[in-house]
Amino acid sequence: MNHTVKPASLAPAEAPAGHTPYSDWLQTELLHSLQHPVSAHPGEHAWIVSAQVSELYWMLIIREIQAAQAQLRADDLAGACRTLRRVVAHHEPLNATWRSIAWMTPVDLLAILSCVGPKYGKDTALQGWTFRQMVYLLGIKQGEHLQHFLPQPHRWQQLSKALAEPSLYDDVLAHLSRQGFAVPAPALDRDFSMPYTPDQAVEKVWRDVYADPDQHRELQQLGETLADIAEGFCAWKHLHLMATRRTFGARPAYFGTEGIAWLLPTMNEIPFPELWSARGFIGDAPAVCPHARGQQGGREMGRRD
Repeated sequence: MNHTVKPASLAPAEAPAGHTPYSDWLQTELLHSLQHPVSAHPGEHAWIVSAQVSELYWMLIIREIQAAQAQLRADDLAGACRTLRRVVAHHEPLNATWRSIAWMTPVDLLAILSCVGPKYGKDTALQGWTFRQMVYLLGIKQGEHLQHFLPQPHRWQQLSKALAEPSLYDDVLAHLSRQGFAVPAPALDRDFSMPYTPDQAVEKVWRDVYADPDQHRELQQLGETLADIAEGFCAWKHLHLMATRRTFGARPAYFGTEGIAWLLPTMNEIPFPELWSARGFIGDAPAVCPHARGQQGGREMGRRD
């Protein structure tokens, strides 16, 4: 059968009246109508654009993670790694959005918020459903945040579903189990809506994956890609914390809690926990390692005492 495309089929479609093909495809007219500052401060437009760009990247990351989960469930490890590498790439411009508003001082931010509050009500970043879904997919399951989405029943339902379903890490562990690694049953058959509890047996699985650089190379690449994703995510959180320090200080923020005090504990919420804790056991420390000498010296001193 001849599958040659006829030249006539390559003729460009006509854009609707008032559009070019570019503006029609990318919906630029709509896109540039979505910023509605309520103050006269020049920083508000930068703030809105920065936040909207972040929203778009979070949704892009969500789609990529969901695609990678489907590939892992089909044991398409190579495909999943390619997809997850794109998540690593997406974090670069996402994290760079903070630079657009890094120049702002508390005077700038408060001038904006003093106008936003009367117009839209008290704002909290915890009401961002795209960020929350991404966090759930990364395995940080905190059901208490669902309360913020009660005014949006369809988003509450969407996030409740994401909370109850396996995260990316759950699918990684299930894939490792199907490849013959001794992933413990409690890590596989559990209530996915509950926070994940690290397990030393899972830590050993990662140690085994990395034990020989010439074995399990694709799984090692998966591990390193997950590590890159976690770093990108944690870098965004650090930038958020520093922006809060810079523009808001120690003022009460989320439900009367100081914003910095609220954000600081989240720095310890690192995805894929055993992938990180296993690093202390991967590889054999050389005899000349100064840490090994220090440990030996301590033992010898203990004997002299």
